[in-house]
Amino acid sequence: MRFLAALFGRRARLRWLHLIIGGALLMPYFLVGTVLVGMAGGGEQLFSSLPAQFVAFGLALPMAAATGFFALVRPLSVAAARALCGVPPALLADGPARTRQARVRTAGWYTLHLALGGIISGATLALPPFAVAVIALPFFAGLRETWLLDGPEALREPWALALAPFAGLAMLLALALAAAVAGEVLARRAPVLLGPTPEDRLAAAERRAADLAVRNRLARELHDSVGHALSAVTLQAGAARRVLDRDPEFVREALTAIEETTRRTVGELDSVLGLLRQDGEPDEEGTAYGPGLDALGGLLAHCGVPVAYEREGDPEDPGVVDPVVAREAYRIVQEGLSNALRHGGGDAASPVRLLIVVRERELMIVMENPLGERPAVARPGGGRGLRGIAERAVLLGGRAEAGPYDGGWRLTARLPLTTADATGTADRAEGRR
Repeated sequence: MRFLAALFGRRARLRWLHLIIGGALLMPYFLVGTVLVGMAGGGEQLFSSLPAQFVAFGLALPMAAATGFFALVRPLSVAAARALCGVPPALLADGPARTRQARVRTAGWYTLHLALGGIISGATLALPPFAVAVIALPFFAGLRETWLLDGPEALREPWALALAPFAGLAMLLALALAAAVAGEVLARRAPVLLGPTPEDRLAAAERRAADLAVRNRLARELHDSVGHALSAVTLQAGAARRVLDRDPEFVREALTAIEETTRRTVGELDSVLGLLRQDGEPDEEGTAYGPGLDALGGLLAHCGVPVAYEREGDPEDPGVVDPVVAREAYRIVQEGLSNALRHGGGDAASPVRLLIVVRERELMIVMENPLGERPAVARPGGGRGLRGIAERAVLLGGRAEAGPYDGGWRLTARLPLTTADATGTADRAEGRR
């Protein structure tokens, strides 16, 4: 039963179909080969001469190999091999063949597929009718008279006629065995000839690294935006609860701040989640990940602590500060405010000083806030804020520092004004390493 399943099971039938497709693909090349053979003088006996047909078959294979060098042959061959040969998808390459090595391999596979497919297809067309006729010989006298009239005398003996059905079945089994063997050969060669080359693996690794970088960036956006909102809302709600009975005006202001903070954060969250649904692709200006410095006023007005904001230059001008840099600067300020909320001692009146300076090729952010005796807000999984600030600065080619300063806490970040400056700074840093 296992032997019959190997010859006639679902996988064997699919591989047989794959071989027949190869034979169909070979036909145009074979017809060109027959024309060439006919032009050489064998046209009169081409279809009755087996050697002439083999010559046409031999001429068809180099033409098929030349076609295999086209880049799009590989994805088509891979799709057929995955669907019909039973080859695990992970073992086969994706996309067109771009390198010389990949094209040579694809041409080898295409030629092998068409060669084996042509042989099996020809046998599939010719052998079953002949085998059925051989099986029917003992049962039809007219068939015996037609087939065996000019044949050897021994074939008309009773013992030969008795063996004819077994001979016909043996022919069909031989055809199925040949198709199974050819299908197995193709299945074993597919990972070698259609599998990823070293260049394909490198390109796949680069794509994975780019996807991971985008996801990490989105994770930082979510951490900074949602984390700041939670800190601000928690602090405002706690302060409002403590003075609910004696200071309704303060409670009203706290509720207004909570409303504005949550509304802004929901908008940012929708933006980031929308990018996740679109595979994290930023827009052409690179500003799709979140707000920039032009949105800093709304953040400072409802951040939960009073902020003394000073600036030198015009950091909100997109012609001065690159939108990508402005977006990262906004997130750095946001995370700095979150730290002030969490570690400012729980006093909503704790002052924060923010200074943003635009220089010739640098944007400097300085934030100072007093330190309380204990954190005002504790968040599970926290502690990533300062590391996220440092990562943002380094990715732009800048740097960030944070630590105790004169009894309080100071955060300093220096960023290039444009991404072009960022690339140059990063290259210089790489050269120093």
